Amino acid sequence: MQQPFETPAEPATAEVISFDDAMLDACLPALRADLLAEAAILAQAFAPEGDPLDLIAMAHALSTGERDAEMDRRHARHLAAALRHLARRQRA
Repeated sequence: MQQPFETPAEPATAEVISFDDAMLDACLPALRADLLAEAAILAQAFAPEGDPLDLIAMAHALSTGERDAEMDRRHARHLAAALRHLARRQRA
């Protein structure tokens, strides 16, 4: 009996994609630059030592809805992605 398809000699590899990076990459370049600048300002104000855990905690607070009335959900999610991006750069 013949197989309906050939199996590859080597298994296919998977690529891990960061949702945060994909979200930031989907933004217009000017918006992405503004988000990263805003995240850097927040990091300097509330996590001056640049501790990645502090940046991730700030991002988590924004992602889960702990924001003031002046920030809409979309901006908060984008800003959280920018903060996590900064945290990953601090770890490297």
